Amino acid sequence: MTVTEHQSAEQSARPSHRRSSRRRRRRRTPVVPLLIGAAVASAALLAAYVVLPGDGGGVRAAPANSPAASRSPAADHSPTAAPSAPPSRSSRDAGPTRPAAPTRPAAPTSPTGTGTFITAKASGKVVGDGGAVRRFKVQVEEGTGVDAKKAADEISAVLADERGWTRDRKHSFQLVSGGSYDFEVKIATPDTVDYICGQAGLKTHGEVNCANGTQVMVNLKRWNTGSPEFDGPIGEYRALIINHEVGHRIGHGHETCPGPGKPAPAMMQQIDGLKGCVANAWPYTRAGRYLGGPSVA
Repeated sequence: MTVTEHQSAEQSARPSHRRSSRRRRRRRTPVVPLLIGAAVASAALLAAYVVLPGDGGGVRAAPANSPAASRSPAADHSPTAAPSAPPSRSSRDAGPTRPAAPTRPAAPTSPTGTGTFITAKASGKVVGDGGAVRRFKVQVEEGTGVDAKKAADEISAVLADERGWTRDRKHSFQLVSGGSYDFEVKIATPDTVDYICGQAGLKTHGEVNCANGTQVMVNLKRWNTGSPEFDGPIGEYRALIINHEVGHRIGHGHETCPGPGKPAPAMMQQIDGLKGCVANAWPYTRAGRYLGGPSVA
């Protein structure tokens, strides 16, 4: 073989060698890129869920790229606990179920008393022409929200009214804040009234007033809201409370309606129904006529 022929044969062999080398390189498996790809896929799968704590200790999953995932755990307050079993198709279609919002407890219908009474720091002059002066104090249970001084002024005005018990010319009254006294007018919560009246065997059922010994018990509910049987202003109903209970203190018993359309006696239990009478707060008219009715045994 000549030199020229040898060079030609060598040149013709080189392309074949390069093609063979490329074929061998293509058959090699790129191990490192595959491992890197698998690691990236695993990280993406783990990052697809972020666990967020909730108020009740439950958890929920959120996509890593959602706003919830970027929120701090303390800012999230509406978790949905994972179900114990796979949801049905209908529940999946309806969307996730969230816990019901907590219900705020209802406010109490009346204040809670402490059982401790505050005596009104007020005194007044004797009202009435009766020979025996009945001295009285006004007390308000703590927690009722009633101002003791204002209550004492209102009760004193009732007992001094010309339609009240002084009109019989037998009884006089005087407000005092200390010393000896004949009776106490106590404004108290229904529970306290029930307790004190119950000591005398009286059942007030959280609704009505009573007189127990020297204690004239005024139910706060009645003082504040009146009675559905009494259509007058609240001040008039308060006058009925005082006139009725003080009436017991000076010896009057219960009376009933004297006839249809007539004023109900102050000593009638008007809260139990008027029996055809018209609601009335006073034992006397301005002209001095007693508004009584048949006695109730």
